[in-house]
Amino acid sequence: MTTNARKPLLDGYKVLDFTQYVAGPTVTKLMAEMGAEIIKIELAPTGDLSRNFPYIRDQRSAYFVQQNRGKMSLCVDMKTAVGKTLVRDLIPKVDVLVQNYAPGVIGRMGFDYENVSKLNPRIVMCSVSTFGQTGPLAPDPGYDFIGQAYAGVTSLSGEEDGPYYPPALALGDVSTGVHAYAAVATALLHRERTGEGQHLDISLLDSYFHYHDMAVAMVSVSHGEARVKRMGNQIGALSPAGIFQTKTGSLWIFAFQDNHWAKLCEVMGRADCARKESCIDNTARVANREEVNQMIDTWLKRLPGTDAALTILREARIPHAPVLTVEEAMQHPHLLERGTVRTIHDRILGDFQIPGLPLRFSAFPEPLELDAPFLGEHNREILSGYLGLSDEHIAQLERERVLCSARH
Repeated sequence: MTTNARKPLLDGYKVLDFTQYVAGPTVTKLMAEMGAEIIKIELAPTGDLSRNFPYIRDQRSAYFVQQNRGKMSLCVDMKTAVGKTLVRDLIPKVDVLVQNYAPGVIGRMGFDYENVSKLNPRIVMCSVSTFGQTGPLAPDPGYDFIGQAYAGVTSLSGEEDGPYYPPALALGDVSTGVHAYAAVATALLHRERTGEGQHLDISLLDSYFHYHDMAVAMVSVSHGEARVKRMGNQIGALSPAGIFQTKTGSLWIFAFQDNHWAKLCEVMGRADCARKESCIDNTARVANREEVNQMIDTWLKRLPGTDAALTILREARIPHAPVLTVEEAMQHPHLLERGTVRTIHDRILGDFQIPGLPLRFSAFPEPLELDAPFLGEHNREILSGYLGLSDEHIAQLERERVLCSARH
């Protein structure tokens, strides 16, 4: 059997998807990329609110397309008894249920884990939220930056004693979705071994706090004497490690390891500095950061610009990177060759670029070609295929507005 003839990794797994925006849809987006069949439940009459997020052309949201490729859309009025019955009848047919409503909302619909597991004891239910399903903050509404602030992450951004500058992208939302995907895959493995389903409680705050690499342990072990400080474009515990200015731009330089520092001193024409007491190791360089950085700044000012610095640093194998704009990153040959930047086709928007799948499998080197659904596009396919409803019955549900659809 050829590689191309193999079934995708999650082929045969069926997922009921009550998600919107970013964190929740990331879970099911990754599963769709792995070949799972995703039934996206959209609340009538408007569906996923991100269908109205920019950039929009011809009533079609590129944002929605990126987050929901490979999913089927069932747009149903969950305020009606009939609508709830339709969803209830689907639960025994699926392997996974993912939802990212605020805690308590899915329960008020009648689909908390206690009820869902009675309908399908083997189901893996994954609840994604800002603060988790338990704890004092659990009922509070929240978004990515809310969780970031509670996790002590925002406090590490910006200049010391200056304003905070959190990153302008969905680090917390996307990573929470990836954590949730890992939990779902692990729970499915457990189910294959034991036959048991379970409930997964994945929170954005937990995910963000998990990113602390040294700050938490440093504070705890030192009993508060040591802590990570925000230092703008420098990494507080390492030196040299920060963003430096050239005549034509900016670049990261990471030469805090002694061998990289020695090599940097060599290419700067200051080999003697590698042995200076004030620069002998990372601890000394952190204490004398101003001296170290001044040395690097002086060297960069002698060069024509960023490209010249990149050539020297690459040849010396010193970790570095230019600070690229989003547009520059989208055009970088490395990102294009690896599919990190991927061009997809949408039925309305045509060809455009999105972030590619970051998971790579040697047995499945080629990504699946997937479409994002129109609102309620698969109402008939799902209800007839899964529940055996007749065309006449489905047409009646459409007339009663239990089911909705639209071409966007």
